[in-house]
Amino acid sequence: MNWLTDYVRPKIKQVFRTREMPENLWQKCDSCGQMIFHRDFEAQLHVCDNCGHHMKIGPDARFRALLDEGTMAAVEVPEPIADPLKFRDTKRYTDRLKDARSKTGFKDAATVVEGQMAGVPVVLAAHAFDFMGGSMGMAVGNALLAAAERAVALGAPLIAFPAAGGARMQEGILSLMQMPRTTVAVEMLREAGLPFIVVLTDPTTGGVTASYAMLGDIQIAEPGALICFAGPRVIEQTIREKLPEGFQRAEYLLDHGMLDMVVDRRQMRETLTLVVEMLMRPVPLPLLDDAEGAGKSAAGRKRKVAAEKDAAGPSVESEAAADAGGEAEARSKG
Repeated sequence: MNWLTDYVRPKIKQVFRTREMPENLWQKCDSCGQMIFHRDFEAQLHVCDNCGHHMKIGPDARFRALLDEGTMAAVEVPEPIADPLKFRDTKRYTDRLKDARSKTGFKDAATVVEGQMAGVPVVLAAHAFDFMGGSMGMAVGNALLAAAERAVALGAPLIAFPAAGGARMQEGILSLMQMPRTTVAVEMLREAGLPFIVVLTDPTTGGVTASYAMLGDIQIAEPGALICFAGPRVIEQTIREKLPEGFQRAEYLLDHGMLDMVVDRRQMRETLTLVVEMLMRPVPLPLLDDAEGAGKSAAGRKRKVAAEKDAAGPSVESEAAADAGGEAEARSKG
């Protein structure tokens, strides 16, 4: 037995053996190229700490960052008819759906949950851009309607996080029909007097922008998000002119009055909590409680009583007083 070969050499190899490093330990920033350790990347909600670039984040991670721990529950969304047009290009539509579901773990491009944010009940709906580009088909329309119905049932605000390349071409006209359907969902909230808040993420384009994504009572966007109907490249090729720098980005739209605010994802929970609390706060009646206000309210009540008397016509007492006055005037003349 050669102890050098059989014992010493394996021990030396074991000491100096190179460990296999997982491939997902580091994330490269899409903007500045900074390498970010995966734990820091998750803690920063997929935002580069070096340049502030917001990279894409899935619905689950977004929901966990916004909702109170232990309050999140999924909202059931009705499943649509699978492949109603029997569509096929280079692959069957059903095969594309299977691949997307296997890759992302989602049933379709939109996910709906309910929960509490700082103790306030809310309903959240978000697109998964990794699922066929977040495209809007019948399943997304069903998701927005289910979210609105649940929000109305709870008396809670609905917060939507669109991220889509537009309508889903594999569903043809049926995907375009989701534009009025999602608009109806927004109208349900308006009729119930509940807030609809939209947080536009990168990218929000096409039929999603042309429907519910721009109908929020409060329009918020993440920094640098592309928000448009037709993309800048298509517009440049059409008009054959160079577009301004930052055109159709969140900051450009904010400067031109299309948005209410642009908020860093790391401050999104605090901002949404403040907005929801303000919109859901009950308004006290009467609005004027000070002495001057009370006086105005009393004067208003007097005017209302006088107006009601005028509308009712002369009373019996006023007619009797008029008759007595007329008799006295006749006696004085006689």
